[in-house]
Amino acid sequence: MKTLTKIWLQPGCRSTWWTRGSLMPTLNVPQAQFLAMPQKFRAFVAGFGSGKTWVGCAGLCQHVWEWPRINAGYFAPTYPQIRDIFFPTIEEVAFDWGLKIKIKESDKEVDFYAGGQYRNTVICRSMEKPATIVGFKIGHALVDELDVMAKLKAEQAWRKIIARMRYKVPGLKNGVDVATTPEGFKFTYQQFVKQLSEKPELKTLYGMVQASTYDNELNLPDDYISSLVGSYPPQLISAYLRGKFVNLTSGAVYPDFSRTLNHTNEVERAYEPLLVGMDFNRLKMSSVIYVLRDGLPQAVAEITDGRDTPYMADLLKRKYADKGHPIQIFPDASGANSSSKNASESDLSILRQAGFAIRVNSVNPAIADRVNAVNALILNGKGERRLKVNTNRCPHLTDGLEQQTYDKNGMPDKKSGVDHLNDAAGYPLAFLYPINHVVTHTQPLRM
Repeated sequence: MKTLTKIWLQPGCRSTWWTRGSLMPTLNVPQAQFLAMPQKFRAFVAGFGSGKTWVGCAGLCQHVWEWPRINAGYFAPTYPQIRDIFFPTIEEVAFDWGLKIKIKESDKEVDFYAGGQYRNTVICRSMEKPATIVGFKIGHALVDELDVMAKLKAEQAWRKIIARMRYKVPGLKNGVDVATTPEGFKFTYQQFVKQLSEKPELKTLYGMVQASTYDNELNLPDDYISSLVGSYPPQLISAYLRGKFVNLTSGAVYPDFSRTLNHTNEVERAYEPLLVGMDFNRLKMSSVIYVLRDGLPQAVAEITDGRDTPYMADLLKRKYADKGHPIQIFPDASGANSSSKNASESDLSILRQAGFAIRVNSVNPAIADRVNAVNALILNGKGERRLKVNTNRCPHLTDGLEQQTYDKNGMPDKKSGVDHLNDAAGYPLAFLYPINHVVTHTQPLRM
């Protein structure tokens, strides 16, 4: 999509300054869409050169016009970014919005003026030390490049920033804008995507626009995009040009999984046999429920954070078996040795006593074999995607297949918290669709 300039902005009804004909801010289509969003918390997630800081600064100028003498805030990962990126950009954007500014670099503040009269101040702070974001109040905030930061520090900074939003004025949203390049599945993804999938009611508070570098192409040097395309591998292109959330850590365990291409809307049918993969971890027991369509697996439900095996058995009985679904469980083979409830009773014996059919080998397959079996179903050499996942009903499994990476020892990472469902999902797939090892027997050379 090419850039459109001089687009009319109609974000609200408190003020009508933009309808007087004297000002038409320079915005491309995604930028205009972003500023028109009604939510309290807004994210502009976009690639390099897409105008992220520009539209964030435009949001600050919009606040200056609509809410004089109610200060705003700008937050960057480091103080040099305030000096090198924000100060030059806000000067350009303010001029575009008919404002003049005075940069007070030593105080890390920017004063805004219109017609020679003072209107507002933007207080600038670094998020490098979140504990220092104290001692002032603001009615609007711009958080720039939030995902550059480690997820924990970004979360701490976010909490400090929203604690500054303390003006009590009728009609004022005390809103926070985020402008960032997606850096994998970090804080912005968790806050604006995953959280909303788990709590849809928050969509009235949180909104997001994802934009591409191509949306801003007319404002970039002719060779800007082509040079990026020539410099980055495909996954970085998805993030840094197209503004998509992708796994940027090298060594993804399931690199070809796609929540779009591997998606299905299938659900279990009445009295249909179910295949259940189960992983044993006390207070973290996990299961993935499959059905077969044309002999191929479709994940239609998931269970997370089960207390212990008796809890899981009771839940499966009430939810499925008592409704006429025959159930086969494909568990972690180590469940034959111990129990998530009592060391004197194995997990497998608990499941058998509950009336479930158990399909398990004496030992688990090698981790590499299980992963290879799953990957062959996700996408094989013929381009076939035989494993499908109802991503709406299996959101945690979807996250796990997208996000799990290998650790420094070459094993699937267990520290990220996305491994349990992946393990549960893999047991039935490795049992029913194993990777066949081809062994070549050679005869000794006869002379």
